[in-house]
This record gives sequence, C-alpha cells and structure tokens, in this order.
Amino acid sequence: MKRNLLIALAATTLLFGSCAKEKQLVVENPIDRSRTDELLVLDRQQIDSSFPAPEAGMLPLVLNGNDTLASQVDDLDGDGTWDELAFLVNFQPNEKLTLQLAYVPADAYPRFEKRTNMRLGIEQEDGTYKEVDYYRAPSASEPFKIIAQGESVSWENDKMGFRTYFDCRNVKDLFGKLKPGLIIDKIHTPAMGSYHQLADWGMDVLHCGNSLGSGGLAMLENDSLYRLGSTETYEYQKITEGPVRSVCELKYGGWKVADQNLAAVERISVFPGKYWFQSDVTVSGFEGQKQLVTGIVTSYLTTEPEHFKANADYDAIATLDQQSENKDELGMAVVLKADEVTTVARSTDVNYFDQYPTVPEKGFSNVISETYYVAQKISNDNPARHYFAAVWGLENPEWKEMANFKAYLSSEAEKWSNPIVVTIQ
Repeated sequence: MKRNLLIALAATTLLFGSCAKEKQLVVENPIDRSRTDELLVLDRQQIDSSFPAPEAGMLPLVLNGNDTLASQVDDLDGDGTWDELAFLVNFQPNEKLTLQLAYVPADAYPRFEKRTNMRLGIEQEDGTYKEVDYYRAPSASEPFKIIAQGESVSWENDKMGFRTYFDCRNVKDLFGKLKPGLIIDKIHTPAMGSYHQLADWGMDVLHCGNSLGSGGLAMLENDSLYRLGSTETYEYQKITEGPVRSVCELKYGGWKVADQNLAAVERISVFPGKYWFQSDVTVSGFEGQKQLVTGIVTSYLTTEPEHFKANADYDAIATLDQQSENKDELGMAVVLKADEVTTVARSTDVNYFDQYPTVPEKGFSNVISETYYVAQKISNDNPARHYFAAVWGLENPEWKEMANFKAYLSSEAEKWSNPIVVTIQ
C-alpha cells in the first residue's frame, strides 16, 4: 500500500541514520502466481534479536522502497506491549522483495485504511449497543434473551461479513456485501435498517434453521452429532482489531458430548481481501482422538454438494446454488488439511424442533439437521485449523458458477501450501 514518501524517509532516518549497514527483510513468493494482500507476521522476539533496539515509545513499520506497507502492531497477551507486527505485501509470480524495517513514534504511526473489523455490541438500557472487548454470555440454563447487537459476535473484511449467535444456538451466519467497506458496527441500528432486506451495502444472505449454518461446530461421537452450543459457559474475548487483521476467541466450558464434559476455544481470524475466515479450534478434556465437525446449511440446496481436492494438501466440501435469502447464487465451502479428514456426510433433513426444542422463540433445536459436514480428527489441547469461505453471485457474477468457486478455493489452497518465505539478512 502506497503511503506518503516523506513518512517513509523520516521513518528510515529514525532507525538507520547512524547505521552503516542495516539488516533487511527478504520475502519471496515461491509459486508461479500473483498474490495480493498476503499477510506476513513477525514476532517481537524475532525483530528484537535481529534489529537495533529502538527508543522507548517507538513502533515498527515495513517499507518497500518508498512505500510504507499497511501494518499493525498487536498486543496479543494483553500486557500493554506489542507482541507481533502484521503487514500486507503484494507479490508477482515468483517475486522476491527486499523490505526495510523502520520505527516511528507511537503517536505518528500512520492511519492505514481499516479493512477488517470485529464486534460484540451489548444492548444498553436506552436501546443502544456498547462495544465490549470481553463478555460472558448469560447461562444457557437461564430464559432465552437476545442481548447482542445483531444477536451475534460479528467479524468482517472488505469482501464478506460473518457472525455467530452469542447465545445457546451458536450458529454461524453470513452478511453478503455488494461493495467494499465495513458494516457490522451499524448492524441492528436505525442507521442501517433491517439487515434482512437487500440494501445498497448488501444483506443477511443465509437461512440457518437448525443447521450448522456457515461453519458452525459440533463433535461426531458414536454416529451422533453434538452441537457446540448450550454450554455451561460461553465467553467472547477480542484479541486484536486493525487494518490488516482482526482476531477474537470464543471460549466454551461444559460442552456435553455423550457422557463427557469438554471445553473448547475457537480462535477466529479475518484478513483483508479474502472470501474466507480462519478458524483454529482447540478442544480439551478427553484422551485419544476425536472428530470435530464443521458444516454448511443445505436448506435451499437443489444441487448435490461436492467433496473434492482443493490441491494436493487440502480437501474441500462446497455448495453453490440459488440458496441465498435473496434467491440468488450463494457459495459456501470448508477447506482443511486432507490428511485430517475422517468423514464427509449429510445430516438428516428432518426438523426435530417439536421433539427437542431449545429456543422456542426462534423455532430452534440443538439437534442438527439440514447440514453437509466434514469431520476432522483432533487430539486433546491441539489446535485444529479449517477455513470457511463464502461468495455471493450478486456481488460478482463470477460466483454464479461452481467451477469458478472451486478454482478460487484451489488457488487459496496453493497459497496455504506454499507460504511466503521470510528471511532476515
């Protein structure tokens, strides 16, 4: 991202004015294809051990010649000091770039365009919503009540918006976008109006019902699905939010799976320019191996869902049909490491709400139906990663065809298989 040349020169002078030979970052794209908005991350220890120590109150930037790359410094452990530098780089096929590191005072750090966002807004007495960085949801044993803006924890980039209900349902949902921009701060407010109706920005495009929606979680145990919902505790913790990435954690205690009592943490990360978010799920409280499930709602599906190789390393399950709430094309997919896949299947289409009601006000049951799902082998306390992607045909006619969606997923899988090579020289 191009920035003012004077900022770049001033920043360079601050760090290197007295250095005869400074170290540099060398970053290389190892594949023969262009890569836009590639997120790279350097941790504090890596930087401090390789570059001259800055003065107190200085923050790092990354320079590509005269351009200052979009970046942010993130305090991941909440101790008041930054832990990682995250920045975006664009690459041509097989391109190698030499970048410089520079420092500026914290109050002079550039204001880069914000392209990711994360939000939990809690309803106040006057009907407005106050954003919080941490909140514990009411117990699932208490009477059902909507307390969150848009009913949900929400995250977005300039391509898509995502959310998960901040209550015992814990189903993921989608906001389709017709243009770049960030919208979740206005969801469920008079400034936007109903997000269920098509507007100039887009709309809520997904019907979830009793399914897993767009990437909800469950456990497959003895041929039964146990939704990650109605847990004893459910907490939201924002980790970071900024122009190049936003990250939060959803923490669950007392997850009843058969006769077991498990805990889980889902770390959700969203980056600019992508039609997907990254989910890293850590489950604890068991021995041996289990099968974590992620799925896609099939309520309006008239075509067969597909299971295919995204590339040599990754499997994908995907649907694409006129299945949006606007009755137009919506594509959804889960992509994960092929050697972690254990089962791909489709749940019953029977709605068992009458027999197993969980939220009568919403006609919702924790019994999972109308879902195409993939199971992933996991071990205790070890994060398991998957990517959930969604595209909307009204945003781009390219997404009206499954072949185009599959090509996009394969392209992204190649990037995950071939990360940018970063060295300090």
